[in-house]
Amino acid sequence: MNVSAWSIRNPIPAILLFLLLTLWGILSFRAMKIQQFMDVELPTVTVSAALPGAAPAQMETEVARKIENAVATLQGIKHIYTKVQDGAALVTVEFRLEKPIQEAVDDVRDAVARIRADLPADLRDPAVSKVNLSGAPILTYTIASPRMDDEALSWFVDNTVTKALLSARGVGAVARVGGVSREVRVELDPARMLALNATAADVSRQLRRIQQEASGGRADIGGAEQSVRTIATVRSAMELATMDIVLSDGRRVRLDQLATVSDGVAEQRSAALLDGRPVVGFEITRSRGAGEVDVADNVVRALAQLKAEHPHIEIAEAFNFVDPVIENYEGSMILLLEGAALAVLVVWLFLRDWRATLVSAAALPLSAIPTFAVMHLLGFTLNVVTLLSMSLVVGILVDDAIVEIENIMRHLRMGKTPYQAAMEAADEIGLAVIATTFTLIAVFLPTAFMSGVAGKYFVQFGWTAAIAVFFSLVV
Repeated sequence: MNVSAWSIRNPIPAILLFLLLTLWGILSFRAMKIQQFMDVELPTVTVSAALPGAAPAQMETEVARKIENAVATLQGIKHIYTKVQDGAALVTVEFRLEKPIQEAVDDVRDAVARIRADLPADLRDPAVSKVNLSGAPILTYTIASPRMDDEALSWFVDNTVTKALLSARGVGAVARVGGVSREVRVELDPARMLALNATAADVSRQLRRIQQEASGGRADIGGAEQSVRTIATVRSAMELATMDIVLSDGRRVRLDQLATVSDGVAEQRSAALLDGRPVVGFEITRSRGAGEVDVADNVVRALAQLKAEHPHIEIAEAFNFVDPVIENYEGSMILLLEGAALAVLVVWLFLRDWRATLVSAAALPLSAIPTFAVMHLLGFTLNVVTLLSMSLVVGILVDDAIVEIENIMRHLRMGKTPYQAAMEAADEIGLAVIATTFTLIAVFLPTAFMSGVAGKYFVQFGWTAAIAVFFSLVV
C-alpha cells in the first residue's frame, strides 16, 4: 500500500492527524520539566556508621573493615571505597551498571544486618542509602530579623521555614547553614560530687530518664476507657535544676546542688559567612524527578507567603543554581529556532521557489512538535542532551520534504497536473525516502544503547533524534 498516494487521495485524514499530533506535542511541551541534566541512577550504595569519640584507627579495625568484608561477597561489585575519620566511617559500594539499584540497596542492607552483632554495641545503627545525583542544593537563602538573635533564627529556620518549604511541590530537603543549636548544659561540681559521694554515671543515668513520654496502658474512668500516658518531661532548665538525684546511699539531693544548670547554645562546629558577615541560611534541594525551574517557582511563592505571615523577617538570595539552567534552556531554544531558519533559507537558495520552500518548511514544525509528545510519554525532560539532539536533527527534518517537493516540481515542469505530478513523484521515490530515513535512524538510535555511564546520559539523545527523524518520514 502506497501511504503517500492514499494521503494525496484523502487529504482530510492526514491533515486531522497532524493537527492532533501538533496539539498533543504543544501540550506535552508545556508539561515537560526543564532540567540541566536528566536524573540518572547509578547503582552506588553508601553505608555510614557513627561511633562518637572513637579514633580513626578504631573505626577502621572495628567498623569499616568488618563492613567491607561483609559487602565484598555480594555479586556485581565493581569498587569499594572507604573514608574513615573521628567517630565516623563511610563505605561506598559501587556496583556494575547492570545491577538494579533497589536490588543493590537490599543486598548491602542485608549484608550489614548480618554483621550487626559483631560491631561495637555503642555504634549507632549503620545507615544504608543509595547515591542520589540530584541531591545538590539548587538555592541558598539567608535570613535575618531585628527581633531575633542567632538562636531564635536557627529555631525559626528549623521549624517554620522548613515546614513551609517542604510543602512546596518538588522540594526534597531543606538544610540549615550556620546558626546555633539550643543546648541545656549540666556542669558537675567535682568538690560537691566528692563530698556527697556521688558519681557522674549516677547523674547521667538518671538524666536519661528525663524528656520521655511512654504509653501507660488503659484505664476505666467514669465508666469509659481512656488511654494513660507516662510523662517525664521538663519545660525549662530551672525545672531540670530542681530534679531529685538519688545517691548510692539512698539520700536525695537536687541537681543544682551537684551541678550548674544553664540554658544556652551548643558549641559551633560550622559557620556560614556572606560577604564576611556571619549569617543564618538554608539550602534547598530538589527531589528526584522534579525540574529545577518548577522547584524555584514554587519556593519563591512559598517564601513570599512566609514573608507576608512574618513581616519582620528579611530573606535574601545568596546562591542560585537555577538561573544557569534557564539560560541553557533559552539558549538551546534560540539555537533550535536559528537552525530551523537557516535550514529554510538554504532550501530557498536551492529551490528558488517560495511556494515549494514553504511547503518544505512545513515539515519542520510538523516533525519537531509531535516529537515532544513522544518524549513526554517516555518520561524525558527538556535538558541539555535532548535539546542538543533536536538542534542537531533540525536540518535533517526537511530532507524528505525537499526530495519529494523537488521531484514534484520536475513533473510539473513536464506539463503534468499538480495531482498527477504529486502521485507519480511520490510513487517514484517513496522507497528511496524510506530507505534514507531509516538509514538516519540506524545512525542515531544505537547511541541510546551505549554502555557505561555515558550511555545513561545519551539514552535520551538517541531516542529523541530517532523519533524526530521518523516523524519527518511520516510528514
